[in-house]
Amino acid sequence: MYTIYSLQDHMRSLNSLSSQKEQLLHMLHIYLDVFPAKDAYLFRYSPLGYLGEGVIGLTDAGFVSIGDIRDDLRTLSIIYNAVCERKTQFSSGEEYFLKYANSKYASRFSMDCLVVTPIPFERTVIGYICTTNIAEGVVMDEDLLSSLTMFGQLAGSALNETLTINNDSSLLSNRELEVMRRIAKGESTKDMADYMDISEFTVKQYVKSAIKKLGAQNRAHAVAVMFQRGLLKG
Repeated sequence: MYTIYSLQDHMRSLNSLSSQKEQLLHMLHIYLDVFPAKDAYLFRYSPLGYLGEGVIGLTDAGFVSIGDIRDDLRTLSIIYNAVCERKTQFSSGEEYFLKYANSKYASRFSMDCLVVTPIPFERTVIGYICTTNIAEGVVMDEDLLSSLTMFGQLAGSALNETLTINNDSSLLSNRELEVMRRIAKGESTKDMADYMDISEFTVKQYVKSAIKKLGAQNRAHAVAVMFQRGLLKG
């Protein structure tokens, strides 16, 4: 089975790529080259609302757009368990069909199974990879599951280091940082306005500005980006 050293060698090649899309696609190519998987779908994860959002997919047919997928992971137990336990989870056979045959994942991806590998960085899971088809005859034993978990850990370190280049806290104003950090802690707009002695409208303007600067789609996405860039430490 693949060792941490061989996986690290594969991951080092991510550092030579300049754009985020290239890095993510190359990471999925590595995943498919190293493991007996026929497809790989990358999702970002935000602990705010337990939100999983599709980013990009790769199959034998090429690139797949999955940006329309957004889920509360508490409704998808195998994915939620992988994120919470920070370990690769696998489901197939009767157990799989009973739990997932009617889900949109099964209908969307023609699933034979479901393998979920979390991508953590430090104490936070920032994303996960789903595989819905594996090579015929492959046994998903503990060694393979452990190697997949290791891959997720290395991917988290590599992607976070890449994403934090030239992206420090100076990107946001002090007020924008404070508001977004309070959102990450679960505070409401009213709570923030009262504590910071500003109007709710002003709070919303700070949020809107921060989302734009971070290149995010919404509050949850902005918090996920800030976790990835290390802006929510402390």
